[in-house]
Parts: sequence; structure tokens; C-alpha cells
Amino acid sequence: MSSLTATETATLERAADAPMLAQVERWAAVNSGTGNLAGLKNVAGQLADAFAALPGDVRLVGADPVESVDTAGRVNTIQRGDHLHLRVRPDAPVQLLLTGHMDTVFAADHPFQNLKWLEPGVLNGPGTADMKAGISVILAALTALETSPLAARVGYDVMINSDEETGSHASARLIAELAAGKTAALTYEPALPDGTLAGARPGSGNFSVIIHGRSAHAGRNPEEGRNALVAAADLAVRLNALKSLELKVNPARIDGGGPNNVVPDQAILRVNLRPSTPEAMVAAETALRDTLANIQRDHDVDCHLHGGFNRPPKPLDPAATRLFELVRDCGAALGLPPISWNATGGVCDGNNIAACGIPVVDTMGPRGGAIHSSDEFLIVDSLAERAQLSALTMTRIAERGTV
Repeated sequence: MSSLTATETATLERAADAPMLAQVERWAAVNSGTGNLAGLKNVAGQLADAFAALPGDVRLVGADPVESVDTAGRVNTIQRGDHLHLRVRPDAPVQLLLTGHMDTVFAADHPFQNLKWLEPGVLNGPGTADMKAGISVILAALTALETSPLAARVGYDVMINSDEETGSHASARLIAELAAGKTAALTYEPALPDGTLAGARPGSGNFSVIIHGRSAHAGRNPEEGRNALVAAADLAVRLNALKSLELKVNPARIDGGGPNNVVPDQAILRVNLRPSTPEAMVAAETALRDTLANIQRDHDVDCHLHGGFNRPPKPLDPAATRLFELVRDCGAALGLPPISWNATGGVCDGNNIAACGIPVVDTMGPRGGAIHSSDEFLIVDSLAERAQLSALTMTRIAERGTV
């Protein structure tokens, strides 16, 4: 750590001393699956109390309404939990955005509810890596930043949403609002076990296509029917044929059908599209709508499209590359193993931030793995490591005034 100044060293010692493990254990002990509103309210309250130790104003922001198509083809409104927002020094010359999420993929009735030590230093539990630990790192890094002489130069917004795991539909507007005009952004998804960061990401869109055909008796007058299930199957095959190096397509589910002697008059196809570039996203939208038109013509059915691209593609532009290089250099100053970044097929709130033209590194959380499974684990030593990495990155942005 010879390239650190005495002031930086003092700040980093404060970051490492934060009670992060105790926070992770306390927060992860509360189930906060995206649909568990009571659990999310509990965790949001704990987080609001914790972040109140920082200067600025903490508030809980109501979630935007979210629409979803059920198995009967009805469009319903889903309620999501409140989001946490902290704003500090909005008039400072350098403005940062730090984001995380309090929700997990584990529902209130999921069997994976408890924490245990897999081995010394490796903690298994729901949301330990993804991302209760990331939230503790945000708090530790900002608490340390506040002790730096450079703190007055930095303002920041912290946003911890309640629906990242289901696509951030209820928080996308808030993310865009807070990202506007920022110097840079850091998001606290977990790094890989070896410390590698996620670089470029594809976009992602989830679509439901409601297909209305015409019912008829399967034996007496099938020719008068219009089989919605067959149309949905044909649509799945045609959409699957659109996949390429620039576009991943996953027809995931068909709902519909009924008795064997009835031509089904309704079916719903669920499909996920992942374009690698903004241009591929535009082309995918056009291809999707053209394919629907052809299905309507060829099967004499009506198709109603619901959904969209909630995660735009996140290529690495020059500004984002400079931010990654700064994080890498800060890691070297801390004596960490060389930090690299690779493209990934996953998506997160970093996609939404990058779409606002803001450079973002979205895997600033501690090292861990097996996320979204009952094998999820957190490498505990990386809590202090990543808190120091964030604190140093933010102080150096403050010193430069840019990335």
C-alpha cells in the first residue's frame, strides 16, 4: 500500500473497522424476497436507521405500480416494497450515485432461510452475497469517506431498491432520476470469488404475448376453431430462430390449453430477449413485432404484446473504461490481486444507470458466489477489502473532480 497517502490510509482504516459482518448477519436473517412486503418493510426500516448515521436526508420512496400478465391473460397490478433513498451534499462539485437492492430471490416460504458457516470465513445464507453484504459495504465506505478532508467536495445519492431481482420495474424511474448529472456511479452486486468485475452487459426484455384464437369442438368442427396454443408454439419456434451472436432468445413458458376435445382459444407465451448492443435491441423490437404480425396472419389469431426492454444493453464506452481502470488502480494501491473485468450475460441496475450516460462499475460488492441458489456464499474477508476499495475510489474521484 506504498502508493497511498497518509490521509488515504487513515480513511481506509476507518472503512475496515466498520461492523459489516454483524450487519450482514442481522439483515440476512430477515427474509426479503421481492414479493414479501412485510419482510421488505422490516429490512427497509433497519436500513433507514443504519444510513441515518450519515449526514443528509433518508427517506423511504413508494414503489411505482407494476403490471403483470397472469396465467389467464389478465393484466394485474403488483405492489412492491418501498425504496430507500439518502441524499448528501447535493450542491457539491462531484456527485456520485451508489445503488444496491434489499430484495432477494428467496420467497417467504422458500426453504433457504438460515445462515451457516461453510468453513471459517465463508458464510452461507440467503442474500449474504446478493446483496445484504453489498449494502454494508456502501455504508462502511461512505462512513469512511465522511472522515476524509475531501468529503466536502463530494455529494452522493444512495438508492437501495426493493425489486431489482424482478427487473426494477417499480424503481426504474427513481434510478433514472437519481442518475441524471452524476459524475460516476457504483453499484454493489457481488464480485466473482476471485475479485473479477462484470464489464459489458447485454440488455434484457421480458415479454408476454397473449394470443386469442377461437374455440371449437375438436372432433365435430375443428376447422372453425383457431388454435391459440398452436399459434403460441409456432411463435416460440419463430422467435427462437431470431437468436444470433447479437441476440439471445429464450422462449420460457406457454400458458393455455384445456380439455382434449376443445380447440384452445387462448394461450400466453413468455419470452426473454437479450440483445448485446443498443442497435441489436432496436432490431429485436422490430423483428418481434414483425413476427407477431406474421403469426396473426398465418393463424388468423389476435396477438397482444405486453412487456418491454427494462434493461438496456451496457457496452463499455470510454468513460466507463476509465472508471474501471481507476478501480483497478485503486485495487493495486491497496495491494489486492490484479482486478480485471469480463463481459457477462447477466443484467442489473448498472444497465439502467449506463443508459443514462453515466459511467458505472456495478460489481463493487464483496466477493461471493452461487447466488440465487441455496449454496450462496459470502467471503467475509472481502467485506473490509471492498469497503476500502470503494472508499479509495470515491476519494480519488473527489480529488480529480472526474473519473
